[in-house]
Amino acid sequence: MLAYRGTWRWIAPAAVLTAAATAINLADPGIAFTSSTWYLPLGMSAVPVVIGRYLRSPIEPVSGVERRPGLDLLLAGGGVAFMVLDTWTEWDGGQLPVWAAGWFAIGCGLTAGLARSLPATAFALQALLVLLADQNAGFAANSMQGLFLVTLGVFAMRAPWSWTAVAYLIASGVTALNVVEGELSHVTPPRVAALLAMVAAPIVIGRYVGVRRAAADLELAVAEEARQLIAERARADLLAERERIARDVHDIVAHHVAAMVLRAGAAQYAAPSGPVAEALSDIRSTGHQVLEDLRGLLNVLRDPDLAHLPVAAPEEVVRDAVERMNAAGLKVELHLGPEAELAPLVARASAARIVQEGLTNVLKHAGPGTSAVVELGVAGDSLGVNVLSGAPPGPRDALPSSGQGIAGMRERARALGGDLSAGPDGAGGWRLAATLPLERADRVCAETPSRRRLPWWREESETS
Repeated sequence: MLAYRGTWRWIAPAAVLTAAATAINLADPGIAFTSSTWYLPLGMSAVPVVIGRYLRSPIEPVSGVERRPGLDLLLAGGGVAFMVLDTWTEWDGGQLPVWAAGWFAIGCGLTAGLARSLPATAFALQALLVLLADQNAGFAANSMQGLFLVTLGVFAMRAPWSWTAVAYLIASGVTALNVVEGELSHVTPPRVAALLAMVAAPIVIGRYVGVRRAAADLELAVAEEARQLIAERARADLLAERERIARDVHDIVAHHVAAMVLRAGAAQYAAPSGPVAEALSDIRSTGHQVLEDLRGLLNVLRDPDLAHLPVAAPEEVVRDAVERMNAAGLKVELHLGPEAELAPLVARASAARIVQEGLTNVLKHAGPGTSAVVELGVAGDSLGVNVLSGAPPGPRDALPSSGQGIAGMRERARALGGDLSAGPDGAGGWRLAATLPLERADRVCAETPSRRRLPWWREESETS
């Protein structure tokens, strides 16, 4: 207890005093402290110090019994020390040889190591050992009785009341057979009451400790639940803030895009034919599509159940992106493997978004007249996406860019367990390559709720 609660300033002199007192106690019968016995007082004073300091270390709260086998070993060692120290002077006075008596005492002490992890097994085993000691090794019976009552308290700490009552009856019977000697006339009501109270004492202590421990576990569970609730509230606040930001972005972008669409529609009357009219018509239709996409995304953020409008398949999105870039002046060639259309929907949707962003970057940084190749196909167990652009036809001023395009595409690939690389190809062009594992995509699709079929962009955004 001093080692557990005190400091080394008091533990060290107490250990020295304990060793000296133990040496005097052992030398009292006339034992000479030779090279084979001097370690006894030192060891018997060091072991409780080690146990006390070990128990002082923090124990992580876990469900059930703390998984600390070292503590079980210490309990087994303590049981052996208790049995040996309490019985060794009588090993040569019984029916058993000295070596057999020693091993019997050691075996009885080792059962204390089972008290934490297997209290019921330890209880049953020690009950048999108490009866066996009472009949054949009387020198160890009372010591074994002490360990037996300690294990009874540990059992009562965790067992329900019904099994505790059964254990109490068994322990009372075993204790009576061990303690009561001679004729039955010596069994008086006061002695019976004393025996029953002696057996009941560890049960009361065990139940009390069990209630305290249950209260501590409940307090930890309440604290963990409160922590999770705080985290969920923080997440809800974050999602609400994101919704407000999305609404603001929608209002700003929609305002400017709507103005662009109106001006493009008005300009069509001034240039009713020719390439200018085609460009204005494309601007107007693109603006309408952007507004529809913005409304759909905002509906998803506000209420996911509102996202029910049909959207084109990923392959159609890829073809549409290629056609738009060709109309804008790029020279895009599409190679779409037939096996790519059989890939999981999540992988195809991510691939479509990567193609869109990749071609947009080509148009921004290389400009019209640049040749580009888009490749979509399955290689092994992955869906490969390649966007290859040639050298720009001439010098070009850079267009405004957020710088988040490649980072966003890389994040899409990582969400499916893939990777994405982008950089110069060494010939003046640019190469964007992404690999999307199909196995991970299948798993993501399987985890997606299936109460109804969602649009591909909705499913892709949820899995991301």
